[in-house]
Amino acid sequence: MQTRGTWFQRGLQRVAVGLFFLLGTSYLQAQDFEFSYSAPKRCVLQNIMVTGVQQLEPSLLISISELRLGDTIEVPGPAITNAVKKLNSQNLFSAVSIVPTHLEDDHLSLEIRLQEQPRISSIEYVGVKRSQRKDIEEKVELKVGQQATNATLDAAIRTIRLYYLDKGYKNVKVSVRKTVDTVIKHTVHVFFDIDRGKKVKIKKIDFEGNDSFKDRILRWKGFKDTKRINWNIFNSKKFIDSKYRADLKHLIEFYNKHGYRDAIVTNDTVYDISPKRVGIRVWVKEGPQYHIRKVLWVGNTVYTGEQLDALLGMRAGDIYDQQLLEKRLFTDENSISTLYMDEGYLFFNVQPVEVAVANDSVTLEMRIMEGPRATVSKVTILGNTRTNEHVIRRELRTKPGELFSKTKIMRSLRELANLGYFNPETLNINPIPNVAGGTVELQYLVEEKSSDQFELSAGWGAGMFVGTLGVRFSNFSVQSMFKKDAWRPIPSGDGQSLSLHFTTNGKQYMAFNFAFTEPWLGGRKPTNLTLSAMYSKYDYAHYVWNPSNDYFQIVGASAGIDTRLEWPDDFFTIYGELAYQNYTLRNWKQDFIFTDGQANNLSMKLLWARNSVDQPIYPRSGSNFSLSVQFTPPYSYFSKTHFDDPALPMQDRYRWIEYHKWTARAQWYTQLAGDLALY
Repeated sequence: MQTRGTWFQRGLQRVAVGLFFLLGTSYLQAQDFEFSYSAPKRCVLQNIMVTGVQQLEPSLLISISELRLGDTIEVPGPAITNAVKKLNSQNLFSAVSIVPTHLEDDHLSLEIRLQEQPRISSIEYVGVKRSQRKDIEEKVELKVGQQATNATLDAAIRTIRLYYLDKGYKNVKVSVRKTVDTVIKHTVHVFFDIDRGKKVKIKKIDFEGNDSFKDRILRWKGFKDTKRINWNIFNSKKFIDSKYRADLKHLIEFYNKHGYRDAIVTNDTVYDISPKRVGIRVWVKEGPQYHIRKVLWVGNTVYTGEQLDALLGMRAGDIYDQQLLEKRLFTDENSISTLYMDEGYLFFNVQPVEVAVANDSVTLEMRIMEGPRATVSKVTILGNTRTNEHVIRRELRTKPGELFSKTKIMRSLRELANLGYFNPETLNINPIPNVAGGTVELQYLVEEKSSDQFELSAGWGAGMFVGTLGVRFSNFSVQSMFKKDAWRPIPSGDGQSLSLHFTTNGKQYMAFNFAFTEPWLGGRKPTNLTLSAMYSKYDYAHYVWNPSNDYFQIVGASAGIDTRLEWPDDFFTIYGELAYQNYTLRNWKQDFIFTDGQANNLSMKLLWARNSVDQPIYPRSGSNFSLSVQFTPPYSYFSKTHFDDPALPMQDRYRWIEYHKWTARAQWYTQLAGDLALY
């Protein structure tokens, strides 16, 4: 028989169990089971059931809870409390509880009861221009059907704010509202209320503490993207906080470049002048201007100190320019690092150390670790899904068994970019060094891009139909034309170029052009063969409005060979072309100085060129110059006919055209600034 005291003690135990889990982040509903904190019961998990979820996998949630069948746990104990904490940390549930459903001997069954966060049924951006809505939707990683957790909504607010801050809306305000969807159960409508305010521009930029440089110099060269309102219409005057913070760092880099190694920004402020204008004030501490006292080389055995001094180009008395030092050591095309790496010293490293700083001078010690020379063990190509590997390999300057060379790698990347088959911005090299073996594997990473063109157009006008059909395949493969599996949709991958273009309006006008290029004739040397043909005809006998016997026809063909030279360097090429055009005229009163007859143009063209442009679409460095001459045979020297005789009919005088034409061209490219974003 159960006594009153025993019943009361058991009641207190049940209350204590409930309070324990209620005060934590989870709770265990004990139902009719008895558990004591003074003597926790050890139970074996026999079954775990998850309820309250619709789109989440129960087995995954059990895995997250780290409760496993067969485990022995204490009840009450930390295992259940930790399980609910882990489920709560997912930010997917508005309520989490764990309930024992069955206890027999020491075997326990649990039910994980979850209440999912409401899901999003619609998203609205209030106060947004239609032109900006699409941009925001692409940037905000929030979709219909996603759970409307506080974390995801807060992340969306931050993204929207950053979007408008980058457009110069410094005072933008963003808030979020949720309303219950009465149609779809357990979902909400999400509204982002956006008040972008006025676009804020910079009216004033002032500096304090700058004795060595005037304000206008610091505004111009110290701040790269943050500009005030002035006459220059090409500079953005919007206040963008991220660019302003970057420019504060750029300001110190400007000082460092001019020898002020101790320069710092001590304070800065952005203050409101009006709702649409702000001012900026920056306090700087310049410190002294430092010069180089001496440059010492330590650890160099391959090159002498005098040789390295000449390449570094920074001597005693020069301004201590830290940026220039970095370029001359590591990043310039003719840097110390490139000098060593071109001789196979892949593991080369140089560390400039300021060993003595006194008054306004610095002594630099260049600590060199040359390391062993590395040879290329293997060259692999990754990412080519369309272009055949041999087309890529024949452009590479790095071969297995050769010494590692940084210059050859950069030249190889340039040649791949100039093919036009790959995205030049993602072309990269991944060296995998083996220090113990003194070797390196080179992985060239390419990303295919489509450069083929297809043109189809049609129109009606002046009582006639006009149609155009054109195709250009820039990575064609003639060798695969008779392979059934190669037509996907066209045979490609061998780097050949094929173009066809046809235009007509019926019987009156017709034009056809054909061109084919084989970039490696014979497959062994970069000798380019180009063949082309063209035909066009105007026949006004079929003209709709005013028929006549006016007639004009051109038939032509050409063949050209372009080959790469090795002297003076292998950027030079020489090109030769033989071309022929035949012109047939009948009562043609325009373009020519005679109206009836035929003219023939047989010409040769020689072109000598050098092209070192880094990439064809968006060049940043290099040059491109050429000198060409196009000429016809000197018919007047071999013929007895006096072509300057006024009595000679025009069609006889120009039956064979005679001329020579000289052309020169020069271009240089240099990067004046970084890759600029336009707003």
